[in-house]
Amino acid sequence: MSATLSNNAPRILATPTAGEIAGEKTMLLAFWVTGFLALAVGIAIGVLQSSNYAGINLYPYLQPFLKSYYQGLTMHGVLNAYVFTFFTISGWLMYLPARELKLKPNMGLAWFTYALMLIGTLMAAYGMFDNSSSVLYTMYAPLKGSAWFYLGITLVVVASILPLFVVLEMRARWKRANPGQLTPLVTYMSATTLLMWLLAALGAGTEAVFLLDPWSLGMTQTIDPLLARTLFWWTGHPIVYFWLMPGYVSIYALLPRQAGGKLISDPLARLAFLLLFVFSLPVGTHHQYTDPGISPVIKGIVTALTLSVAIPSLITAFTIALSLEYGGRRRGGKGLMGWWTALPWKDPSVAAQVLALVSFIFGGAGGIVNASWQLDNVVHNTLWIPAHFHLTVGTMTTLVFMGVSFWLLPHLTGRKLYSSKLALWSVWLWFLGLMTWGFAGHWAGMDGVPRRAWVSSLPHDQYMQLYGAVHPALIIVGIGGVIAALGAVLYYIVFFGTLFGQKDSKAMVEIPFTEYITSSEGSLLARVAEPLGLWTLITFVITLAVYIPVFWPMLTHPIHAPGFVLW
Repeated sequence: MSATLSNNAPRILATPTAGEIAGEKTMLLAFWVTGFLALAVGIAIGVLQSSNYAGINLYPYLQPFLKSYYQGLTMHGVLNAYVFTFFTISGWLMYLPARELKLKPNMGLAWFTYALMLIGTLMAAYGMFDNSSSVLYTMYAPLKGSAWFYLGITLVVVASILPLFVVLEMRARWKRANPGQLTPLVTYMSATTLLMWLLAALGAGTEAVFLLDPWSLGMTQTIDPLLARTLFWWTGHPIVYFWLMPGYVSIYALLPRQAGGKLISDPLARLAFLLLFVFSLPVGTHHQYTDPGISPVIKGIVTALTLSVAIPSLITAFTIALSLEYGGRRRGGKGLMGWWTALPWKDPSVAAQVLALVSFIFGGAGGIVNASWQLDNVVHNTLWIPAHFHLTVGTMTTLVFMGVSFWLLPHLTGRKLYSSKLALWSVWLWFLGLMTWGFAGHWAGMDGVPRRAWVSSLPHDQYMQLYGAVHPALIIVGIGGVIAALGAVLYYIVFFGTLFGQKDSKAMVEIPFTEYITSSEGSLLARVAEPLGLWTLITFVITLAVYIPVFWPMLTHPIHAPGFVLW
């Protein structure tokens, strides 16, 4: 059964005109170009971070553009983790359902989302570039940034919620025309992701509107650091899945066809997304295992809940591995692992996404350590933590979107991919660079090298006294960063070469929606997963049940801390 709906959708649903589809493509292109421009700046600053750990201090050479290490680190985190992801995800999750359902989305709301997100980004950028808000992407109070920064981030978060209403409106329109039918898979996954993000954003949204924004505007003189930190992590952990799940949309619904096969099971894909939705939200406090203001009982409960996220990850691992094996064997793969070598490795889009999955195996293994209350105490606030999320967000999420762009840009522009060979080289260099970074970062973290530390500013003898024993690992961190940066250079040559290339009638014009072996028709599992409103309510209740005991002592015994500006 095909994931597209050309044979199922009744004629009462008006099919968008070619002009309307062209407008949707322009919308998505605006989101992706803006997001990838932010990523380019973030990657450039990331080279400085990698060099820092290798003992090479490049910041003095960038005055007055970058005034401090922590300014650069803030820009690196915000541009990569917020701006790049929010722009690419927002456009992606509006466009794909529209094309799957063959419906015109609310373009006014889509463009309003883009405009609001862009305004917020520019406001936050102003607060970062003038060095008034070097508070890192976590924004931990009582370090205090400018109102420009906090208000800008608030607008970006608000804008990131709006695509939900675009998708739900299209879904409702399709459901009215198709009573009793299950939501098509891509639309289901997109809606689930955005509903999860709606609940997740409540934490950071509350922190921004009621704590950070009034504080930065001078309406309040003090802030509660523990309450602010806890509200941030309400959002700060599920945001990882907001980065991951849109990549999974491609991994489940597009990659199997690109690899020459089919998705093994539509119902299992729905189950994985539903479980990610439910399990991702009530576990944010595992980032606060070392915080004294949270009950040990809560920390124990959160440990168990966090480990449960492994269930949808294992479902994904087995489902996608089997789907890829099916594709590889259809392509002639023989023997135990012949299917693996038979995959279309010369296709940069396929290679990027498969390598992203490989990186996630190692990133997920490190995440199990972070989830454990006992083990986390060993690696907390060490280089292990950035190594972990450079293998998850930096490799898994980013590499998937890089891979998607290799067919999406031709699809949106009608221009041929600039160079498949350069694209493939960029994929492998990015993968090898960040895998090297991740390996060495975990190694250094196990030896106690701190994260977020301007170690290269130390005199050489002090640097070697502190980190000499682990200096080989730190050198490898720097090498990994350089390799990844070379991959990024090649990627952007392909990116802009495609954007400004010549029109080509042979450029890919279709979205590679996959077919699936086991459909959702007649599936009890798919029926149970279908009522997203009910599952949203259930997830919200579970989240409140976990967080109310956490917040109650903070609300009844507040902390009143003045703000600090240390730069």
